[in-house]
Amino acid sequence: MTATLRQTATAVANSMIEGASMASALIGGAAGAYLGYQLAPTGWTDGTRILFAGAVAVVGAVAIDGLAELVLAPMRRLMRRTPFNVTRASAPAPADNLDDALAQVATATEADAAHRAAGAAIRIDQGDNFLRDEDRWRGYEDGEASFYLAPGVWLHHRAEVGKYGREHHFTLLTGDGEQPVVITGMEQIRHHLAARAAGLPAVPVTADGDVDGAQDDVLDDDLTGIHAV
Repeated sequence: MTATLRQTATAVANSMIEGASMASALIGGAAGAYLGYQLAPTGWTDGTRILFAGAVAVVGAVAIDGLAELVLAPMRRLMRRTPFNVTRASAPAPADNLDDALAQVATATEADAAHRAAGAAIRIDQGDNFLRDEDRWRGYEDGEASFYLAPGVWLHHRAEVGKYGREHHFTLLTGDGEQPVVITGMEQIRHHLAARAAGLPAVPVTADGDVDGAQDDVLDDDLTGIHAV
């Protein structure tokens, strides 16, 4: 199951849970209204009986919805904590020779690199709907991966073993010879794309939110109100 399909399945399941909650409230309200009208003294006017039935309908809706929530609440928690199982493709048949084995390992390495890049992207994108989409990452045989952002702009991922374990590095690369820029947050990517869209020097903001170089004030003024496409 791909990341996009998994997100769709999660959205459908959440919609079904919320639909069940709404249905229980409607059923409780309808039952309460019927019983309230039937139990109202016949000596009351129709208007009074209707008001009484409405009050009972509200009580019925709240009561039934509360009972249904005893079942739906655990389901909501389960949906938040337990992701859908990912269905992976079957492993290829054992290779007959070294060349075939090398080709299989190369393909697996590329897939592994894309998977690791998408997982590590949580460090700069916690939205779970953009950089963490594994299908949009392209892995390479050297274990690195790239994410296409716009014509001439890619986000590059590289992992290496550091002093405290595996370290992940994200770098913004362009096809026009600009200096690669270390990326630590989505706001830097947004700033870079906004600058390119405005035809300005694409100097991404640094980690502290400033713009590199002496063009700080110019870029800040020119980029006001501009959003990345």
